[in-house]
Amino acid sequence: MASRPSWQGHLRLSLVTCPVSLYTATSSGGDVHFNLINPKTNNRIKMITTDPDTGPIERSELVKGYEVSKGEYILLTDEEIKSVRLESTKTIDIERFVPGEDIDRLYWDNPYYLAPDGKMAQEAFGVIRSAMERSGQIALARVVISTRERILALEPRGKGILAYTIRTDAEVRKPDAIFAGISDAEPDPDMIAIAQRIIEQREGPFDPSLFIDRYEEALKALIDEKQKGHRPAKVSEPEDTNVIDLMSALRASLVGKSKPAARSAKARTQPAKAAQKSAARPKAKKSA
Repeated sequence: MASRPSWQGHLRLSLVTCPVSLYTATSSGGDVHFNLINPKTNNRIKMITTDPDTGPIERSELVKGYEVSKGEYILLTDEEIKSVRLESTKTIDIERFVPGEDIDRLYWDNPYYLAPDGKMAQEAFGVIRSAMERSGQIALARVVISTRERILALEPRGKGILAYTIRTDAEVRKPDAIFAGISDAEPDPDMIAIAQRIIEQREGPFDPSLFIDRYEEALKALIDEKQKGHRPAKVSEPEDTNVIDLMSALRASLVGKSKPAARSAKARTQPAKAAQKSAARPKAKKSA
């Protein structure tokens, strides 16, 4: 099934313009989704929109409201909201180019793919994309998505363009309030040296296929066992990770450990299999 664009409009670099489509680059993730069920009837619960004074009301009759004071709202219809149109509502206008390293990772938000919309757009899109690639910089533009104007960071990716929404300064919390209580004292140099060696043992290339959602795999195993009529085993609590002797913990971490980066495809499936075995194991007599 072909992906549906999240936004359609035009990409513009000065006087060069072409139709484009913006697609989400990631999926919501996760195959396990729950519904609210009444265990007495096994019926799925329906959420009903209700006015506290008049009772249930159809969603089609509702409008949006902005609270200006306690209990006082300015009401806006969808048509009135749509009437607020900026140029960026339908045009991604490239405003400037900046080095990628100048954008703090705190500001990077959601990724999208930007592609030409139709064959007639491909030549102009190719010119803009190739010029961006040769510049070696990030293009900054604006776009309206879901009633908000967002900054877009654009860079070539494959035959298309990777677009990231960029958070505004007002959206990013300053770290000082969080980090202020951290001590300025320098850690023990010997401990740092051991920690560095532990890091070296764990170095390796980034391979996203090595990482799976083990919690979701355990949930699937739990659901599978219940579907078979089995009573899942009670899982023991994780061990307490409180470190009393830091130097001993560091040395113990260093001894006999090997690099995990070279895990095989078989090893990647072990967490899922372990979760299934754990769920299928008979309940222990001793309670946790």
